[in-house]
Amino acid sequence: MDMKKRVSLELRHRSPAEVQELVLDNCRSSEGKIEGITEEFSNLELLSLINVGLTSVADVPKLAKLKKLELSDNRISGGLEVLAERLVNLTHLNLSGNKFKDISTLEPLKKLPQLKSLDLFNCEVTNLGDYRESIFRLLPQLTYLDGYDIDDCEASDSDGEGDCVDEEDEEDGESEDFEEEEEEDEEDVVAEEDDDEDDESGEEEDAELNGDVDSEEDEEDEDEEEDEEDVSLSKGEKRKRDPDDEDDEDDD
Repeated sequence: MDMKKRVSLELRHRSPAEVQELVLDNCRSSEGKIEGITEEFSNLELLSLINVGLTSVADVPKLAKLKKLELSDNRISGGLEVLAERLVNLTHLNLSGNKFKDISTLEPLKKLPQLKSLDLFNCEVTNLGDYRESIFRLLPQLTYLDGYDIDDCEASDSDGEGDCVDEEDEEDGESEDFEEEEEEDEEDVVAEEDDDEDDESGEEEDAELNGDVDSEEDEEDEDEEEDEEDVSLSKGEKRKRDPDDEDDEDDD
């Protein structure tokens, strides 16, 4: 779909002045130029032209309120002076995947005093040995280059302070983690000792129960032996009495 037609579709029965964000990614521009976007988009704050075949930004209109411009994955190699002239309040510029080779081609961006974030991923200029230092030196107003500030702190989603952790914070975090691990190990040891004590007490209880059972069995055995002795004594006494009875019968 060509860019002009895509712009018409994105309007959705609105006037250009009502549009604050315009995303035209992956449509096609004729002759590599911006088309269908005019100064009538006076309240536009975000314009996205990713992978639309641009080779030039010469036809970008004056958009005083535009803050974010996405131009990644095109074939732009220079001509950024027009951005400084017509997009004076630009804060975020994405030029990733374009044809910038030299630091000098980015010099016009010095005239964008509000520029806070610049992305140049997959551009040849990033292969220069002192690339990051040179860009931050060239553009002192810049906070983030390719998502990181000059101290290599990553930009947050809210574009506030970078998510940077210094060495002391890292050491503190590591020491806290170590202390937590030690506490967990101590808890595990205590739990194991408690388990051992429970096992020992259980064994003692079992032993006591077994002892009680054995003593009861011994008592039963003793009672049986006493009963047997009583029976034996009774039989002996009976035998002693029987001869006398027989003698009495004979006398009779």
